[in-house]
Amino acid sequence: MLGKGLLAPLLMAFFLSIMLLPIYRFLRKKRLPEALAIGISLMVLILVVGLIIWFFSFQISNLASDFPTIQQNVTKHLHTLSAWVEDISPLSTEEQTNFISEQSSKILSYAGNMLSGAALSITGIFVFLGLVPIYIFLLLFYKNLLLRFVFFWFPRNSHEKVEGAMREMEIIIKSYLFGLLIQVSYITVLLGGILMIIGIKHALLIGVIFAFLNLIPYVGALLGNIIGVLLTLASSSELWPIVTVLGVIAAVQFLDNNILMPRIVGSKVKINALASIVGVIVAGEIAGVVGMFLSLPIIAVLKIIFDRTENFKQWGVLFGDERPSRSPMEVPVLRENNKHVDRKLKRENDIEPTKES
Repeated sequence: MLGKGLLAPLLMAFFLSIMLLPIYRFLRKKRLPEALAIGISLMVLILVVGLIIWFFSFQISNLASDFPTIQQNVTKHLHTLSAWVEDISPLSTEEQTNFISEQSSKILSYAGNMLSGAALSITGIFVFLGLVPIYIFLLLFYKNLLLRFVFFWFPRNSHEKVEGAMREMEIIIKSYLFGLLIQVSYITVLLGGILMIIGIKHALLIGVIFAFLNLIPYVGALLGNIIGVLLTLASSSELWPIVTVLGVIAAVQFLDNNILMPRIVGSKVKINALASIVGVIVAGEIAGVVGMFLSLPIIAVLKIIFDRTENFKQWGVLFGDERPSRSPMEVPVLRENNKHVDRKLKRENDIEPTKES
């Protein structure tokens, strides 16, 4: 509860404030007062978020207007499924109907018990949306104080290294988050556009839902596929559109993972798949959905810190993707904290080395 109530909005505000830094710095160069520069930066963010919410509401209203057709299609698919189950099992249509009715009653009962929790969740969303802009304003307003606080933790002879780490974190976070914005845009246009040309209903809604869910590493892509199939199944009386949607999603995802996203975000920091999946789960437990979305940039920041500290360097190795081609059991030099070996591993795994390396 503490993570979702405190950490989630604070983490979101931290990363969004870094994204707003270019706008804030531009306005400050124009000699605008600090508070006004922060306020204008916030207004730009609110406008973008407002446009996204408007787009979602417009698409969902279109989906709701097709509800009678969706109901007919779902009924048809259920009858088809029921006939198939009756052919391969001893269950009759009546027994299947009774089973579905019993399970539906249990689900409705469970949903009724969760209504109070849902109300709290809605309240939490409004609190979250209220806290994030306040945190962003305060983080930007007190950024110099916060930086001074960070430097106080380290001896003077380490300040150059600390400064380098913080500048590198800012660059990586900005490139990663701006890369995600570009990724959401082109996946929505590519996936939604191709599905629209093919003639799939609610193509843009499928595209934008998959684009946003794809921001959650590994887990999000699976959920996006499932939701895309369900929307297609509900809006079509035939099965061929499902295969088409899955095929287009797979093609767009391959293009995104192997060609577009690596060029946009770059290869300064690479996180291995094991650390990514565990990070998504842990961040989700601590800070909810927001934590899942922010898990990769958080791990990237931690890796930068760990790589630059002797006491925690092993954690940087654990998070990274600098995979040795041979076992440290056979090659003793791989067991050591060796900068020359680190550089070689980064070259082998196509990772751009940090300045310190």
